[in-house]
Amino acid sequence: MRYVIKKRCLSKINTFYRNVSKKYKHTYSEELMHQNVDDAVDAMFQIERTLFRREPTISQWAGYHMANTDKWYFAYTIDGDTITVVDARHAQNMHEEI
Repeated sequence: MRYVIKKRCLSKINTFYRNVSKKYKHTYSEELMHQNVDDAVDAMFQIERTLFRREPTISQWAGYHMANTDKWYFAYTIDGDTITVVDARHAQNMHEEI
């Protein structure tokens, strides 16, 4: 299986945890932020292995497959043996965008 991760996904993960670090600057360490980013990125490589395919729960992801961990949801496509992860959202942000 080959994985292609769009820059948008990495940007959303980095932005989320950077905002967490700003909000909780006295209790959320830089090391923990990097570990959380690494965990989220590693989770994308589990799509179709241990993170199984689901129907999208938000309309913006119509036409994509969806997989989730306890913290992150991913929208992706499958073309042959290539999985392209096109979007990522933290569980707190899994709602329709206006």
